[in-house]
Amino acid sequence: MDDRVVGDHWEANAAAWTTLVRAGYDVFRDLVNTPAFLTMLPEVDGKRGIDIGCGEGANTRTVARRGARMTGIDIAPTFIGAAREAERGEPLGIEYVLASATALPFEDAAFDFATAFMSLMDVADFEGALREAGRVVAPGGFLQFSMMHPCFGAAPRVRDERGEVESIVVSDYYDRREFVEEWTFSDAPGATALPKFRIPYFHRSLADWFDAVAAAGFVVERLAEPRASDEAIGRAPRLAAIRHIPLFMILRCRKP
Repeated sequence: MDDRVVGDHWEANAAAWTTLVRAGYDVFRDLVNTPAFLTMLPEVDGKRGIDIGCGEGANTRTVARRGARMTGIDIAPTFIGAAREAERGEPLGIEYVLASATALPFEDAAFDFATAFMSLMDVADFEGALREAGRVVAPGGFLQFSMMHPCFGAAPRVRDERGEVESIVVSDYYDRREFVEEWTFSDAPGATALPKFRIPYFHRSLADWFDAVAAAGFVVERLAEPRASDEAIGRAPRLAAIRHIPLFMILRCRKP
């Protein structure tokens, strides 16, 4: 797969995705990933930021509310249209641009920081996307991004007789495979009336990510593996699947 194929998949997903996430059905994002990401995010008030792979713009808006002057980019026109519509409804000074993460239409050192919420893992040329982030982030700035955990994120879960996850199966870890998986947010009423998402996946090892981060000119500053809290599981019981085994990984990388 290349950027064009990935972009076509996400453009096809965008309308249903926007409807369901705005209705609150992405509980893994809303109750685990995004709160952990924001807890780890440094002070951004008054800084210029770019959100790479912004989707419909929910996380871009959250960072902008912290005082950052944000630009969001995405490869899917429907996502950019939805994000611009939200900006018109609640102006936060965000500019949304249709662009690929591997060819950012901005000058060198144009931003003080970059964020990427669960997006870089979906880029076919992830090394190129990291290099572009390194190019547009000014020295002293940072890139913070989240992704499915390279070791555990896609591993099949083994459940006990109560249906609770007790272990995972890790195999073919070094197989840098790519595939497309179909699914939707199963808890959403009427979700079956919407087309299933077709999500491109690219498996890379932990070393692949660390090597690409270093090659892009960043130094890893912090790593997090967020865990579902008891409170979050109480609100969404299926989050118990990540009580003991991390589904996500978050990296904060500094540009010297």
